[in-house]
Amino acid sequence: MTYLYSEIHSQPDIIREFIDSQSGNIASIAQAIRDYQPRFVVIAARGTSDNAARYAQYMFGIQLGLPVSLAAPSIHTLYDSAPDMKGALVIGISQSGQSEDVRQVITDAKSTGALTLAITNYESSPLAEQAHHHIHLCAGEEKSVAATKTYTTQLTAIALLTQHLAEDNAGIARINHLPDDMVATIDNAGGMAEWVQRYCHAERLAVIGRGYNYATAFEISLKIKELCYIVSEQYSEADFRHGPIAIISAGFPVIAIAPSGKTQPLMIDLLQQLQDKHADCIVITDTPTLAENFERHVLLPSGIPEWLTPICAVIPGQLFGYHLAHVKGYDIDQPRGLNKVTITQ
Repeated sequence: MTYLYSEIHSQPDIIREFIDSQSGNIASIAQAIRDYQPRFVVIAARGTSDNAARYAQYMFGIQLGLPVSLAAPSIHTLYDSAPDMKGALVIGISQSGQSEDVRQVITDAKSTGALTLAITNYESSPLAEQAHHHIHLCAGEEKSVAATKTYTTQLTAIALLTQHLAEDNAGIARINHLPDDMVATIDNAGGMAEWVQRYCHAERLAVIGRGYNYATAFEISLKIKELCYIVSEQYSEADFRHGPIAIISAGFPVIAIAPSGKTQPLMIDLLQQLQDKHADCIVITDTPTLAENFERHVLLPSGIPEWLTPICAVIPGQLFGYHLAHVKGYDIDQPRGLNKVTITQ
């Protein structure tokens, strides 16, 4: 058994522990943010954590009415410039908390009067120590290079912070059910190992999502690149129609994230177009009537609010990357050319 397999399956327990240990801290941070009254949010991150930041763009924008920008850390390091972020909530997200460029964004933001928050898996990391506030992911050491449990915990931290900021007690309570939803998702993906062999010789693939699950498309695509060395590209359903759909030919593999919610009718329409072009579609959805139209699908549990689906919907993508790397005979825990901690400047 690989570390990655164990870490994927540990996610329900990790999320349960995180909620239990960090809810009080997050409630206090939310109060500090309300007291500060930020006018906008800036988030600095790299890699997988950057995909968590994309999720935050939708959570804060839709549920809190706060505009969110993703920072360009090179402005702070390579170009030695510090934009004025007074009035902003500036968040640094990093598994290790060691990325120099993400830390520099937080340092510069503090110097201009911004309120700063770090979300990391290490309480004593440079990023955690630099920020005004810190959310500890409590995920334990992640031994596989490909991040899984730290990503879903980052999303849970963002979801919980959003609900506390909105003072939505029902939303906070719903997050407590996430571990059970994740267990069900893992169980429902159990048959994937039987059909993933089909993609053993695939050299390219597209992953499509929209809204809250735009981040999911990015993260699934990243896992497939890291683990399987496939040219996997991620798209918004809307952007995909504006040109990239031209790449689709018979048998082209497409992973579509299509849970219930605002984006599902548009995803269903796109899936019909893909079927007409004879694309090879893998569908992640909570809607049985949609899933039954596709031979290869993973069914999410019913009743998950759209804003929480990314925390479950990414798991089938993690497992797809794991199983495909296994049948290809690759080193799953140590993908070539990668390190667990990448320190960028």
